[in-house]
Amino acid sequence: MTTEDLKGIVHSDPDIMGGTPVFVGTRVPLQNLIDYLEGGESIEDFLDGFPGVKREHVIAVIEAARLKMLESVGDAHPH
Repeated sequence: MTTEDLKGIVHSDPDIMGGTPVFVGTRVPLQNLIDYLEGGESIEDFLDGFPGVKREHVIAVIEAARLKMLESVGDAHPH
């Protein structure tokens, strides 16, 4: 999964929330998910709070972030 794979999941449009990245089909900012998780809330809590967001979209965002982090760690420490 790459950030390219997130195209149908998260997008940024100047006409929606001033260009803040949101889950496609919603006005729910990606930052809301991050805030929930950082605050110790579960994915379930987030989905309950934002029923327009699909579980598979949340999982895809987390997976993309994980892969991006692993990629950046790999780049920082060449073998």
